Amino acid sequence: MHPFEQQLKKINEKVLLLVKKHEALKRENEKLKQDLLQSNNRHQTLIEQSEKLEQQTEILKLSKGEMNAVEKKAFEKRLNQYVKEIDRCIALLSE
Repeated sequence: MHPFEQQLKKINEKVLLLVKKHEALKRENEKLKQDLLQSNNRHQTLIEQSEKLEQQTEILKLSKGEMNAVEKKAFEKRLNQYVKEIDRCIALLSE
């Protein structure tokens, strides 16, 4: 075999190796993207659960009369925001 053919063969082998590594990295990248998406979804779910628990805690405090004035004011403000949003939705639906 000529030196030129040997070099060509080595280059071909290296190119094939690079292609294999590239494909493996593409698969790993896709898996990492899926893992990240699942983690983000889980994170969002946990945030929503936390917000619901905070709301339930505030409602329990209010019903037991354990809220101080600042907490009551913040709770009333949030309720007013919900009412405004509901009114806005009703207005949009009635158009």
